[in-house]
Amino acid sequence: MLCLIDVYSQTIEGVTFVVALNKDQILTTSFHKDEKSAIHTVLNNLPFSVPFQVFSISPSSANKAISTMKLIYDGENPVIDLPLCTSHLSAYTKKVLKATVAIPIGYVSTYGAIAMAVGGGPRAVGNAMACNLFAPIVPCHRVVKSNLTLGGYSAGGLKVKLDFLTRERRGYSEPRCIMVCGGQLKVFPVELVLAKFT
Repeated sequence: MLCLIDVYSQTIEGVTFVVALNKDQILTTSFHKDEKSAIHTVLNNLPFSVPFQVFSISPSSANKAISTMKLIYDGENPVIDLPLCTSHLSAYTKKVLKATVAIPIGYVSTYGAIAMAVGGGPRAVGNAMACNLFAPIVPCHRVVKSNLTLGGYSAGGLKVKLDFLTRERRGYSEPRCIMVCGGQLKVFPVELVLAKFT
């Protein structure tokens, strides 16, 4: 049961990263170049009936989350070992998030490919992505349309999504399949998406 939510905010190199914690479990995260927008996103994702407090000095659990978010933002490939609070999410949404986390850096997948791996349809996957509470820890920026164009990105818009993918290019040239949630997930080199913008 939730009692008090602590919200931690830190601006690093012009980007504000925000994490909301309840007893060291991450309830939601956000990032933005505008501090107010980053905090606003997190506050909108919190339950209305639970009190919260906002801090700028973070304990180690918040520091770990913010450091991980910054590394992902910079195009690095950190080990993601964070306690995301997903108990209130549907079983299907959890599967979609798990498949999204499995997409390796340097690759993207599509809404349809995720649907083939976990069940449901592309629209259901898109709806789960639109409600991602853990950007960029759950890298929904790596999910694109079937024609390998960007699609949407509610965590900052298409330019932010394109910037993420540009920082994540690794020079891969061939698609591959990975196993996730008992199914195969096809992933494509990020270069195939970026080629559409040159």
